[in-house]
Amino acid sequence: MKKSNFVVLFIAGVFSTSVCLAQIKTAPQQFKYQADLKKEGTSNRKIAGIDSLLQSFVDQNKVSSVVGFVAKGGNVVYKKAFGMKDVENKVPASADDYYILFSQTKAIVTVAFMTLVEKGLVKIDDPVSKYFPQIPDRVAIAVRSDGTYETRPVARPMTFIDLMCHSSGLNAGIVASNRRTERLRADSIRKANGDTAKSITPGQRSGGTGNWKYLKDAMEDLAKYPLGFDPGSEYSYHISSNMLAYMVEIISGQPLRQYVRESVLEPLGMKNTDWYYEPAALPRFVKAYNAVNGKLEPASNMFSEGAISKNRTYAEGGLGLNGPIEDYAKFCQMLLNRGEFNGRRILKPETIDLMTKVNRLPEVNAGGKNFRFGLGFELYNQNRKTIPEVSNTAYAWGGAYGTQYVIDPENNMIVLFYINMPKHDDVLYPSFLSKAYQLFGK
Repeated sequence: MKKSNFVVLFIAGVFSTSVCLAQIKTAPQQFKYQADLKKEGTSNRKIAGIDSLLQSFVDQNKVSSVVGFVAKGGNVVYKKAFGMKDVENKVPASADDYYILFSQTKAIVTVAFMTLVEKGLVKIDDPVSKYFPQIPDRVAIAVRSDGTYETRPVARPMTFIDLMCHSSGLNAGIVASNRRTERLRADSIRKANGDTAKSITPGQRSGGTGNWKYLKDAMEDLAKYPLGFDPGSEYSYHISSNMLAYMVEIISGQPLRQYVRESVLEPLGMKNTDWYYEPAALPRFVKAYNAVNGKLEPASNMFSEGAISKNRTYAEGGLGLNGPIEDYAKFCQMLLNRGEFNGRRILKPETIDLMTKVNRLPEVNAGGKNFRFGLGFELYNQNRKTIPEVSNTAYAWGGAYGTQYVIDPENNMIVLFYINMPKHDDVLYPSFLSKAYQLFGK
């Protein structure tokens, strides 16, 4: 390399590092309300546009309740709820209501795992077998008539990267299909014997054929099955996060719930987010509804009711957390701040980059055209966006009942959208997201 080129690169690197450090130093440590709208580049007229949009969702029976949250540079320009959290009893929704977060749990557990990486206790490319020797090392290629599997060795061992981007091969392919058949057969036999109890109770829902008291039990059972594909070769969603959570327990030496609380939730001030609550918390949960043919129909509240417990020991990494939108917004702002919020550093900036700037999946995968995933988050790109305003630096994920969020470093903003509906219109969130970006002239 020529000396002149080296000098240019060195100066550019110093400048980039200086800018990064300046951004970290000035990163907001708390949300600021009553922001100067004009200074933030928006107006009451634009905010009224979001009000009208969300109210229209309620008026058209597309949602029972909805809450939106938008912050730019830590300045909260929008935090409002519309509709009813209990339609039958006409209880109005509020922005402080509790929602079932489902897969939003995954990102929090991934961050908790990455704190172990920063402590030097594990590396992201370590083989999982180093910590859990029982992890499968064979791939199923056929199911024999007696229900056993014909297998072959894996092309390479499973790593923690595979767990964080859902490419582990656990409970995938023909293994997933066969296990599903086994579960249905067991349920059928149980019902034929007069047992009407659910096979998986709320709060104990990792899948399989039994009610697990501890995550350890569920994952040791899962490890008895071969993989559905070679680690890193394909995308298969969900169960990998449960195995990652169990690895958090093994490596930290603490129950998942305790370690997540101490390493993420409590430092960020997310005091209302948890797997389980005291009975007094139940009225704070939004009731579940479905939107069917222009009408709202009550849905099962088994997940909120299952979160009320004093002595549950089962917590998993794929789902199970609950809480209000502002709590999760603190988590999003920490990530936007490159690892710090509430005066507490959770992860280093370079760790955030490792999680949110590198696609870990094959270019062609089961997630769909141009689907890209980092460590715990979907990565936005030009061909995958629901709306064009979202930058290429953004990353996001969501939950099955309609809780969604996006973290956009280039635009220095976070956007969250919460409903509590198993069946809902998929265009609701993109419509809100577009309006959120339009607040700032995008």
